[in-house]
Amino acid sequence: MSANTDRHENAVARYFEAWNASEPEALAKAVAAAWSVEGTYTDPLAAVTGHTEIAELIAGAHAQFPGFVFRPLGAVDGHHDTARFAWELVSGADNSAPVAGFDVITLDEDGRIRSVLGFLDRMPAGA
Repeated sequence: MSANTDRHENAVARYFEAWNASEPEALAKAVAAAWSVEGTYTDPLAAVTGHTEIAELIAGAHAQFPGFVFRPLGAVDGHHDTARFAWELVSGADNSAPVAGFDVITLDEDGRIRSVLGFLDRMPAGA
């Protein structure tokens, strides 16, 4: 495994730590570890900038899907400062995964996320 691959995989691991942090203090800490200060997150439902807005977005997802966790699907694919990966949102109660998608991230020189472009492949009606 190359150093660049490690860099991508480490960034994605921190990304999932942030999305799965549920307590406000842990969430704030995980977002700060994963994203650069002016980092962005954009998907079909949201466009936010900075740690506070990203943490609020993640907290909103937890409120909408209580008891669910994000987990990766497959390997991280990356080159240079860019990586892509698939994910799904899984219920702790019955292991169903009503939401799935893939994200493309760009990293800053420190390996933190500068931007996320998210795509939704599966979403429940009315969500």
